[in-house]
Amino acid sequence: MEARLERTAQKRQVLFLCVILGVSWAIAEPLQYSVAEETQRGTSVANLAKDLGLGVEELSARGARIVSDQNIGFLLLNPLTGDLLLNEKLDREELCGPTEPCVVPFQLLLEKPFQIIRAELQVRDINDHSPVFLDREIVLEISESATPGVTFLLERAQDSDAGTNSLSNYSISPNAYFHINVHDGEQGNIFPELVLDQALDREEMPELSLILTALDGGSPPRSGTTRLRILVVDINDNAPEFVQSLYKVKMPENSPLGSLVVALSARDLDTGSNGEIVYAFFYATERILKTFQINSRSGSLYLKAELDYEVIQTYTLTIQAKDGGGLSGKCTVIIEVTDINDNPPELLMSSLNSPIAENAPETVVAVFKIRDRDSGNNGKMVCSIRDDLPFVLKPSVENFYTLVTEGPLDREWMEEYNITITVTDLGTPRLQTQHNITVLVSDVNDNAPTFTQSSYTLFVPENNSPALHIGTISAPEGPFPARLLDVSGAGTLAHSYQYEVCLSGGTETSDFQFLKPIVPNFLPRSTGEEVEE
Repeated sequence: MEARLERTAQKRQVLFLCVILGVSWAIAEPLQYSVAEETQRGTSVANLAKDLGLGVEELSARGARIVSDQNIGFLLLNPLTGDLLLNEKLDREELCGPTEPCVVPFQLLLEKPFQIIRAELQVRDINDHSPVFLDREIVLEISESATPGVTFLLERAQDSDAGTNSLSNYSISPNAYFHINVHDGEQGNIFPELVLDQALDREEMPELSLILTALDGGSPPRSGTTRLRILVVDINDNAPEFVQSLYKVKMPENSPLGSLVVALSARDLDTGSNGEIVYAFFYATERILKTFQINSRSGSLYLKAELDYEVIQTYTLTIQAKDGGGLSGKCTVIIEVTDINDNPPELLMSSLNSPIAENAPETVVAVFKIRDRDSGNNGKMVCSIRDDLPFVLKPSVENFYTLVTEGPLDREWMEEYNITITVTDLGTPRLQTQHNITVLVSDVNDNAPTFTQSSYTLFVPENNSPALHIGTISAPEGPFPARLLDVSGAGTLAHSYQYEVCLSGGTETSDFQFLKPIVPNFLPRSTGEEVEE
């Protein structure tokens, strides 16, 4: 019978361990939610209490709140219902730009007991942007000697939407000379290519005006247009060619303005104006135009604005070399921005518990998170405090830390601690941030007063007036200065008496009492043991 009971207990222990491990694994996986952009403020995204298997009262009692290293404020937790609510309309393009899917991480912080639950909010795109061409008119010069089948790369449209709502197709107004082919770019973009179907004759038609339309994949689709003006020019049978079709460059993010990025070079076998080359950006975004500039004659590319690795790590540029006859060649320039250690670590304080009772066991004093916007070793961090403090730092998930007492504190020894938390990254040079907090220690009644001696002997001459000051008795409490007790006579003494003052009471209190007077021969005053007469 006892053996069966022991085996049953062991099975229950194994089952309990499996349940605990299962719960730990589940919490380690982030909760995933999604919402469409432009959803109305106040919309419920999910019920966190239900998803976590917690009651609403328990969720509120544990001090639940939403935190994020991006300091976002568009999510709110309703403590009465456990609902996760939108605090504002979301713009997917503002939050994530071209990145798809648009996922915003956040955390649910539970303080009592401390627990971090990771979560992600995916913001789904809606088709709220139409394709837009940067130029309202595109002028294209095409030689009359161009043979059918030759292609001309056109400026692509910009569409802030992503996924199926992004650019999907191009078309051109009906004509007998051209049609459009759509090609996929290196970064998932599509661009239009004008294809010549029939040879041009400048004497018959010196100019042709067409409408180029960009369509997205939304339902219903949105569109944008630009005018394509084609100028037919005399024969120019050699187009410029770059020495390299692809240039790759690395630049540190602290490169000074005006730095040479790369020197491009193209050649044209024609002479005169047909051999004169002009360099320019081709379908460049507004950000590229603000960051770089090119010398139209030499082809040298220069830095125009500061680089920031934490914002953009790679730029892809298309450079066009066009000769005087309208023919052009193109090359691609990929600029990789390299990181330097230019961001000090940051410390984000989540909670601070002060004062702390001196008899409290191991207690969480503060909860905080550290982050560094740099990458690699520049973004790795070490967190520390002084070794001579009765506190320790304990790392948690997602770069969260807790500051915990090592054990009970002693207010009589130290009633206030000034703690400096130092966060240092591992970059070169190393950068650090310090955060100072003050922790107060509250008092509990854990020290009883005691006399410095178990008995005192005082001598008083006779014939003195009432309320005569006889002496002072010292009763210190803990490490603080002694408490002094004055002893006085109650009336005129006819003789010289010796009084004994002794402790009375138990261990919790320290009192004194006068013993009966002793009437010896008048003794000389020679003791003086901690007695002030």
